[in-house]
Amino acid sequence: MTARLAHRSRGSGLLGGIPIGVVLAVFTAALVVSALVAVGLGPVSIAPGEVTSVVGAHLTGGGAPGPSDFIVWNLRVPRVLQGVSVGAGLAVAGLLTQAMVRNPLGEPFILGLTSGAGVGAVLVLTTVGAGLAGLLTLPLAAFGGAVVAALVVFGFSRTAGRIQAGRMVMTGIAVGQLLAGVISFLLLRTEDVDGQQQILFWILGSLAGAQWPLALTCAAVVLVLVVVSAAGGGRLNLLVLGDDGAASLGLDAARARGVLLVVVALLTGTVVAVSGSIGFIGLIVPNLTRLLVGADHRRALPVTALLGALLIVWADTAARLLLAPTELPIGILTAVIGVPLFLVILRRSAAGTVGLS
Repeated sequence: MTARLAHRSRGSGLLGGIPIGVVLAVFTAALVVSALVAVGLGPVSIAPGEVTSVVGAHLTGGGAPGPSDFIVWNLRVPRVLQGVSVGAGLAVAGLLTQAMVRNPLGEPFILGLTSGAGVGAVLVLTTVGAGLAGLLTLPLAAFGGAVVAALVVFGFSRTAGRIQAGRMVMTGIAVGQLLAGVISFLLLRTEDVDGQQQILFWILGSLAGAQWPLALTCAAVVLVLVVVSAAGGGRLNLLVLGDDGAASLGLDAARARGVLLVVVALLTGTVVAVSGSIGFIGLIVPNLTRLLVGADHRRALPVTALLGALLIVWADTAARLLLAPTELPIGILTAVIGVPLFLVILRRSAAGTVGLS
C-alpha cells in the first residue's frame, strides 16, 4: 500500500514527471541567483559580479576589501542568509503542521506556537527594552514562549494517552487567542511610544537589524531540523493516512504527532525570535509545493524549504525597496500575497482538489 501511495505521489503534481534531483537543482540555482541579486539591490546598487567577489574574498580569506565590502558583507549578506533560514523554517513548519493535523489549511499559527513566541518576545521588549540586554534575551524568550505554548497544546490534546488531531487544533486556536490577548495587553500597557512602534513593527515581521551571530545560529538550527524532518518523510506519508491506517503499517500516530509538535515548536521559536511574526508562509508554500511535486513528503519537504526561502528573500527585498528609505514590515507583503492564495486554496480544498495524500 505504501509503495503504491509513494508511486502515485511521485507521479502527481505539475512537475511530477521530472526527477526530484533536477527539480531541487533548479530551485537551488534560483535561490542562489536570487540571493546574489537581493544583496546587490538597495540605496547603493552593487553588481552581482562585485557581490560574488566580496563574498568569495571573505570565504577564502584572500583579497583586499573594496568600498562596498561593509555594505555587502556586514549588512546585506547576513540579512539575506537570515531570510533564507526564516523562509525555509516557516514553510517546513507549515508542512509538518499540515501533516500533523491532516489538514491543508494548518500552520503553526493555529497551534498557538507563533503567539507563544510573540508573548515571550514582547515581554522582553516591554520590560528589558531593545538595548544590548534585550537583543541577547529576546531570541531565548521567543523560543521559550513557543515551547511553553507547545507543551500546553500537547498536554490538553492527549486523550487516553493519545494525541488527537482535532483536539490539538481546537486547543491551539484557544491558546493562540488567549496569547494574542496577552500581547495586546502588554502593548497597551507600554507607555513608550517608540517602544510601541518597535513592537508593532516586530509583530508584523522584519529582518531589519540582522547580524551574523543570529543569522548563523538561525541557519544552523533550521538546517538541522529540516534535514531531520526530511529523513522522516516516509513516516509523514503514513501519518496522513490517519491513526488506524498508520497503526496498520507500524507507525504510532500519537507518538509521531508528539515528535512533530516539538520540531514545529523549535522551528517556530527559532524563526520568530529573529524575524518576528511573518504570516501565511507556512500556509501557502506547502500547498503550492503539493501542486508542483505532489503530496509525497520525501519530495515535498526539500522543495517546500527552497520555495519558502525564495519567497522570503524576494518579499524582504520588496519590503526594503517599495517605499525606500522607509521599510515595510514583511508581514504586510506576505498578507497581500497570502490572502488571495488562501482563498484559492480554500475553494480548491472544498472542491476536493487539494489534499495531503
